[in-house]
Amino acid sequence: MIVNLARRAHDHNWELDPITRSLLDTDFYKLLMLQFIWKHFPDTRATFTLINRSQEVPLGDIVDVRELREQLEATRKLRFHKSELIWLAGNTFYGRRGIFEPAFLHWLEHDFRLSDFDLSIHEGQISLRFDGLWTETTMWEIYSLSAIDELKTRASLKKLTELELDILYARAKTRLWEKMARLRGVPGLTVSDFGTRRRHSFLWQEYVVKAMSDVLGENFVGSSNTFMAYTHDLEAIGTNAHELPMAMAALADTDEDLQHAQYRMLELWQQTYQGELLIMLPDTFGTTQFLENAPDWVANWTGQRIDSKDPFLAGDEYIAWLRQRGRDPQSKRLIASDGLDVDSIIALHAYFGGTILDGAAPTDFYGAEDFLDSSRWTPEHRIRFSSGWGTYLTNDFRNCNPRRDDGFNPVSLVCKLSEVDGRPAVKLSDNYQKAMGPPAEIERYRRIFGTAGVANVPVTV
Repeated sequence: MIVNLARRAHDHNWELDPITRSLLDTDFYKLLMLQFIWKHFPDTRATFTLINRSQEVPLGDIVDVRELREQLEATRKLRFHKSELIWLAGNTFYGRRGIFEPAFLHWLEHDFRLSDFDLSIHEGQISLRFDGLWTETTMWEIYSLSAIDELKTRASLKKLTELELDILYARAKTRLWEKMARLRGVPGLTVSDFGTRRRHSFLWQEYVVKAMSDVLGENFVGSSNTFMAYTHDLEAIGTNAHELPMAMAALADTDEDLQHAQYRMLELWQQTYQGELLIMLPDTFGTTQFLENAPDWVANWTGQRIDSKDPFLAGDEYIAWLRQRGRDPQSKRLIASDGLDVDSIIALHAYFGGTILDGAAPTDFYGAEDFLDSSRWTPEHRIRFSSGWGTYLTNDFRNCNPRRDDGFNPVSLVCKLSEVDGRPAVKLSDNYQKAMGPPAEIERYRRIFGTAGVANVPVTV
């Protein structure tokens, strides 16, 4: 069924179109991490806090706080449906059935609840905080981000006539088609939807996911959105996030325990999951220090996801580290996921897929029309590479507004772990601009972990 997005936007009623329709409407890794938390940290308390890194955008003045409260309260009342739990129990994820334990699924059905929240407006920005058991707060991350992003979208949609809405969506669809056309048929390319947290709207993400599946075929390998995977028979994509090592570091009592926390998290994760779910995210406190100090068994993990570091540099660093540890990079997986768009997806695929001629630089393929000429490709890949396409897949309405204002531009909005059992949580990342936590704690963590390989790069999404 083709949805008339302009008409639906024009007639928006939140009771007809609640932003979160199902508790599965979240990134798959949140469910995997929820089971991990339920299993290993059932009594730990955690606080999540909203942060708008695009401070020039006064979200508190754009989003109606009463509507946001209503949407969050509606989400809080949701429960997992029996059919959803049967799908989680019986479906094959990453080639394995039974990833979710029966006891965990029983808990989801009978005992899972979302915590209360504290919502207000402060100096033009939304102040939003979730506090409670970690099992009650962790899932709020995606629900809150998608709610705020869509309410921002709806506020801008209300300013447009139906004709202007038609033009807006026609331009966005054309842009999406042009992007897909460049990716269609690229040999060996794999790309997945990672766009839930910053999507234009639920309906637009669903439209995009169906279009990607129809146009790209086997090159489109799935969605991180569990509900999209559930309703459209797609692979659910995702593993783990910064939240876990941040929490374990916060709980550490000594500097030595703090430094080891990032590996202790991996020890617990591999007690819970295997195979393709053993994808590490090493940049929580800096990728370079993580790899330099990692125990040898870490090199047995299936792969690595790159977030805050230049993906070309991070990928080369990982490949060199694998070779130094005596592992074959061609057997490993590398996933890039931060701020990708079609040019970077093509260039990264060429660079790490071993598909460019010797001596060519990755930037040679940015926008290159002859990239699709397979005669220029070399047959051997360096590593199994895939792209997680987020904001610029599900929320690229830049310059699509016929009124030519920037109300539809995406903002860099995050909801991050801020406290664990009353202790501050810290994230350093590979980008100084993305560091989070109390300044004194950030400095303490930098003394312990160092700053090797960390850059100072503007944050766009």
